[in-house]
Amino acid sequence: MDALALEATGNKRVANGAVVPAPLPVQAQSKRKPAKKTKKAVVFFEVEILDAKTKDKLCFLDKVEPNATIGEIKSMFHKSHPQWYPARQSIRLDPKGKSLKDEDVLQHLPVGTTATFYFRDLGAQISWVTVFLTEYTGPLVIYLLFYFRVPFIYPPKYDFTTSKHWVVHLACMCHSFHYVKRLLETLFVHRFSHGTMPLRNIFKNCTYYWGFAAWMAYYINHPLYTPPIYGEQQIRIALIIFLFCQIGNFSIHIALRNLRPPGSKTRKIPYPTKNPFTWIFLLVSCPNYTYELGSWLGFTLMTQCLPVAFFTLVGFIQMTVWAKGKHRSYLKEFRDYPPLRSPILPFIL
Repeated sequence: MDALALEATGNKRVANGAVVPAPLPVQAQSKRKPAKKTKKAVVFFEVEILDAKTKDKLCFLDKVEPNATIGEIKSMFHKSHPQWYPARQSIRLDPKGKSLKDEDVLQHLPVGTTATFYFRDLGAQISWVTVFLTEYTGPLVIYLLFYFRVPFIYPPKYDFTTSKHWVVHLACMCHSFHYVKRLLETLFVHRFSHGTMPLRNIFKNCTYYWGFAAWMAYYINHPLYTPPIYGEQQIRIALIIFLFCQIGNFSIHIALRNLRPPGSKTRKIPYPTKNPFTWIFLLVSCPNYTYELGSWLGFTLMTQCLPVAFFTLVGFIQMTVWAKGKHRSYLKEFRDYPPLRSPILPFIL
């Protein structure tokens, strides 16, 4: 075969009329070794923590990894200052700014490789579970003391006597049911985004709940108490309102619990579920407060007692503040948040 034929067959050999590929050079047959990947050098951070009030340097952390979280930085700071455990620390970018979240990552914050943070002591902390259990156990026990008319509350002749009005016994059952429900929800339902709160708050909260419980119980269980003006019809309507709202409140707490996986701080937009009591989410951001208000309105109607009405009013004002704050937080965090919703009362507030 001549040279032109070889070129036409692409340097292939012809054997018995068949074209056979020519063997590749030895160098081409050998596999190429993959190029070694160059590792990127990790840029460590230097973290300086100053006192938010005095601007004194409290701690200097060297070679902090860029993916370290604020929670991890709090733990490092705690090693050098054991008196300030992580839950007691507030770490901020600005002395008067907001506290950074524990899950915030160092390299995602607007700081350089030499980061300066400001520390503020939040004071002694106590777990939310402990606070709630203390808050709710008090009213339960205090109310029962008045219901059973233990000595030194009413005149001696009324010690351990019972009321002749059945609405008084019904009110005791409703009040006890409400706080037992709250205690069980604290233990088995609620998932808290914050593990602790300042210890000083427990005294303020307990004064509020315990004081109002004693004030209400004193008049409802008083020997001279008079039942509602419209009698049984008013009491039955009030009982229906109370029970309806208690079930609704529990349903909302279950729906909110299911939004947050155990041990996480994930926040999602709450939507109605198959449970009809959750359909109010279409109109309200915090229906748990809406149902709570309805429960106490029912209890006020049932007992027709002025201290209960005042407690309902004060509670409504406080829950409105909480609901508005949560509503603003939803609007700020979620761009697709339903615009039709109101904080606590549909189309009103």
